[in-house]
Amino acid sequence: MISKEQNNVPEIYGLVLAGGKSRRMGKPKDLMDWHGKEQRYFAADLLSEFCEQVFISCREDQLKDFDSHYQSLTDSFLNMGPFGGILSALHAHRDKAWLVVACDLPLLDRETLNKLVENRNSDKIATTYKSPFDGLPEPLISIWEPKSFGSLLNSLEKRITCPRKVLINGDILILDPESPDALMNVNSPEDAQKAQQVLKDEGKK
Repeated sequence: MISKEQNNVPEIYGLVLAGGKSRRMGKPKDLMDWHGKEQRYFAADLLSEFCEQVFISCREDQLKDFDSHYQSLTDSFLNMGPFGGILSALHAHRDKAWLVVACDLPLLDRETLNKLVENRNSDKIATTYKSPFDGLPEPLISIWEPKSFGSLLNSLEKRITCPRKVLINGDILILDPESPDALMNVNSPEDAQKAQQVLKDEGKK
């Protein structure tokens, strides 16, 4: 758990983005079991070490079988995908920074999150990673500062609902990942096979 606010640096809340329809995967990515529990809960547990509170961003229909030990946060900005989830979180707690991760990152580890938090620059709108796959900022493993709310709203006014474009056009700190595999999105059965192999290989070490 991180310490309370010091020197007016906003506390960090955690957000697991788990509201997608998982069309390419063919089954709900947030319910996939990579580490002995549903991925949405595993990711929330991972964030809990670094965040004062952790929320799982999900749709209303996902609350039916939701574990009451975890906190949910449904979108107030609807039908915008991850953009709506991030904007809804910032709107719900305007004075907090948000450590946002997607639920399709089964290789995400403590070290990757720790580097993000340790190098965080709260004077920027976000601290993020450079994607090892395309060299662009990775919005779904990022700390979004309270001041990013205005940038997201300005983007929305232009009908642009891509969080990556907000980062590309914003004042951000971008880091190189120590472990590129940790940033691997698993969106398809083929991706899942690759991730499973990496986890299997790591288990042999």
